[in-house]
Amino acid sequence: MKELWLQIAPNASPTERESLLKLSAQNCGATLEDATATTPQGKNIAVLDSFNPAKITKLKQEGKTVAQKITIKGKEDENAAVKAAELQVDYIVLNCQDWRVIPLENLIARTRGKSKLIAEVATAEEAKLVLEALELGTDGVLLKTADPNELAKAIATVKKQTSKIELTPAKITTVQQIGTGARVCVDTCDLMTQGEGMLVGCQSAGFFLVEAEVHENPYVQPRPFRVNAGSLSMYTLAPQQRTRYLSELKAGEEVLVVDREGNLRPTNVGRVKIEKRPLILLEAEAKGAQIKVILQNAETIHLVTTDGSKPVTELRTGDEVLAHIATSGGRHFGVAVPDETVIER
Repeated sequence: MKELWLQIAPNASPTERESLLKLSAQNCGATLEDATATTPQGKNIAVLDSFNPAKITKLKQEGKTVAQKITIKGKEDENAAVKAAELQVDYIVLNCQDWRVIPLENLIARTRGKSKLIAEVATAEEAKLVLEALELGTDGVLLKTADPNELAKAIATVKKQTSKIELTPAKITTVQQIGTGARVCVDTCDLMTQGEGMLVGCQSAGFFLVEAEVHENPYVQPRPFRVNAGSLSMYTLAPQQRTRYLSELKAGEEVLVVDREGNLRPTNVGRVKIEKRPLILLEAEAKGAQIKVILQNAETIHLVTTDGSKPVTELRTGDEVLAHIATSGGRHFGVAVPDETVIER
């Protein structure tokens, strides 16, 4: 789980400070003030501003949780951070002044498994950058701000890095060829493995897990960056539980990659291809809900199951595939409106 810490900027007004503390108590791992970081449970973390091996050793012998702050200006500071990790400090809080990504990548590689790395950031956008550095990212961020809105955005960013979604078996009830239509291939900026893909469906209340093109076959090379996601009018589930029509997606936008355990990770669209192809309608039942999806009718399109996947061309009534049943209600430009009555057929 990625961690979010807060340090309230000195220029925060009393009202801003109150709002920040309320958000922090509900969403942050610690709030940093002076030489102490306090968790929502009231536990204190000793924060050291200067690197002092003797003091670290003493605090650790006393059973204290220790965070070492280090400003990275050059290689010597990187080495100090590594030494702090070897002394088993619990957290290393990094301020990277001139260079950000390269020092973080170096330290992620050199300290992983010894101490948790927390990077100081000023915005949610900076938080996203450091949380994805060297693919693994830092273990968390320390946001220094006076703006409650910036904290709210950072909370959404951190949650997006660690979120999970519930998948459930759905029993196929209908398999029907429906002729030719426009289908969308979503080429991402990432590589997917077996069991990973995108959530797609006719209705905003139910999504099928469509696997990426990761399988070998005699006729087409695997394209593990691609999800052949179905008819252009299908919904896909996007970050922050929004829905997007496949027809809307463009290069650079974010989509969600999901695996069969329900783990989510964001990636960006590299390309969208819309072409006319034969289509197939699949209907299924899960948790009392009837859900549908329209996909290209081809052997390369697989739906994920609990222990593998199955081409749509081999699906029969009674087969089970993985699906996500969303909260009932309507959507307004992709945002859930639970109290709105909407009937989707």
